[in-house]
Amino acid sequence: MNCYVIAETEKGETRAALTPASAAGLVKLGLVMQAQPGLGLLSNYPDAAYVEAGVKMVVDHAAAMAAADLVMRVRKPTKADIEMMKRGSWSLSFLDPFNEPELIAAFASAGISAASLEMIPRTTLAQKMDALSSQASLAGYAAVIEAAQRLQMALPMMMTPAGTIMPARVFIIGAGVAGLQAIATAKRMGARVDAFDTRPVVEEQVRSLGAKFVKIDLGETGQTAGGYAKALTPEQVAKQQAGMAKVIAQSDIVITTAKLFGRPAPRVITAAMVAGMKPGSVVVDLAVEGGGNVEGSRSGEDVVTANGVTIIGHPCLEGTVAHHATQVLAANYAAWVTHFWDEKEKVFRANLDDEILKGCLITHGGAIIHPQFAAKS
Repeated sequence: MNCYVIAETEKGETRAALTPASAAGLVKLGLVMQAQPGLGLLSNYPDAAYVEAGVKMVVDHAAAMAAADLVMRVRKPTKADIEMMKRGSWSLSFLDPFNEPELIAAFASAGISAASLEMIPRTTLAQKMDALSSQASLAGYAAVIEAAQRLQMALPMMMTPAGTIMPARVFIIGAGVAGLQAIATAKRMGARVDAFDTRPVVEEQVRSLGAKFVKIDLGETGQTAGGYAKALTPEQVAKQQAGMAKVIAQSDIVITTAKLFGRPAPRVITAAMVAGMKPGSVVVDLAVEGGGNVEGSRSGEDVVTANGVTIIGHPCLEGTVAHHATQVLAANYAAWVTHFWDEKEKVFRANLDDEILKGCLITHGGAIIHPQFAAKS
């Protein structure tokens, strides 16, 4: 199997789908690995390390695309790239399938089997290939670091001859993978941490990390089979905002992580709530790419409000720790390939009845086969 890994060209994307270590593992399985020069340049993986691992660096992109049985990349491809691929080949990347009907149609028309990293089931079996979780964990960490840099305050309590510096107050909204890592990071840095989630089941996890769980009675809530928070009713959203307003006003840093997969991010912080915050406070909106949790946040920008609050709208905070983000992301890709690899015959075997493939395979055999998208085509 000929596998070609593409260097990212999207502005601000620093990650790669392959590391020298993951490449060495795939070469050992029996894959022929090729990649574009500069693949890991922005995540500090030099070309020489890839070559040493058995990867051939190729300059002719069109020829490599045409010859590849499997193309791996971080971001979704362009239609021009799809047209270069041979019929019957495979594509593995983030696809944003709910918002890319034309791209999905192009894959089907070209006869390419397109797998979406976002759609990999969140099961025990698929844990090693769960790219959303691996990247969310680093985003949660990076959110605290970015906020601390902007805050112009120390996070931990400090006893000095000139007086006591009280710990900064950090409020984390959403206790999923990103939120829990943000809680752990803020606590390690010495902050006083409060957290809220619509799922009462996560209270124990929040408390185990040393944070205070903010309780707001929203009535019946819960989580989906995939572990995501269920969407709230407008009445529940209003109750949540009212309950959080006082905590937000007292906080120095607020980090929002509320995402609804396949749907716009819920608006959990209004402009009025931001206006009630202290000058110099910082808000990090980790859902800004999905429309944002914070009124006034803008993707790719820092917004400073009239009352001196900074709203960070970085669309890919995990990319600020690109070396480790690439390390774990590449491991996710390698785990996916390994799962479908027949070590005895040294071939890639795609069992369409496999629960992981059922969840993430969008197009195959010239058609859109995933039930969530086939109905829309």
